Amino acid sequence: MKLEEIIAERSGQACELCRARVDLQLFDVGPQSKQSADNTILLCGKCRAQIEKREEPDSAHWKVLAETMWSEVPGVQVMAWRMLNRLRQESWAADSLDLLYLDDDTLAWAKATGDHEGDAGVVLHRDAYGVVLQAGDTVVLTKSLDVKGTSFSARLGTVVRHIRLVPDNTDQIEGKIEGQQIVILTRYVRRQA
Repeated sequence: MKLEEIIAERSGQACELCRARVDLQLFDVGPQSKQSADNTILLCGKCRAQIEKREEPDSAHWKVLAETMWSEVPGVQVMAWRMLNRLRQESWAADSLDLLYLDDDTLAWAKATGDHEGDAGVVLHRDAYGVVLQAGDTVVLTKSLDVKGTSFSARLGTVVRHIRLVPDNTDQIEGKIEGQQIVILTRYVRRQA
C-alpha cells in the first residue's frame, strides 16, 4: 500500500489536526530524513498556511487540538505540541499543553525546529495600507523613488508586476522596473487588485 493510501485510511480523509475535509494534502513534519507514515500527516489548507506562517493564527481554529493531540501518530503529536506552544498565551492552549505527554524522542523531535520558541505572531509582507502581499502580486508605487545605482527614477503610479518577497526582510520586495531588478520598500507600494 502506498504512503498516501495509508495516511488517507488512517485519517478517514480528514485533516489530522482540525478534522476539516477540504483542501487536503500530505505534510512532512520536519526535520526528518526519510518520509514515513509516522512523520507525514494529512492537513487542510488552513492548517498548512498557519503552520507555515503564511496566515495569521486563528485561535478558534486550533481549539480542536485539545482532542486531536491524543492521536497515536507521532507526527500529529509533534505538530499539536508545536501549535499549542505557539498559542500558549491562550488559557485553553496552556491547559492542553500541560496535559500533553510526549516521550523523550518525540519531544526532542518537536523541539528540533525551534518553532515552539516564537510566539504565534506572523510577520507578513504588507503594503502601505496594510494589505498582505504575496509573491507574484502586482503593485503600484505610491511615491516617486530614486533608484540607486541607475540613471532613472521610478515614478509615482509605476506598475510593478510579479513581485518577489525578500525572505529575511518583510519591509522589502523585489521587482523589475524598466528592465532592472530592484529592491522596493513595502511602505511605498499599494497592492493592485
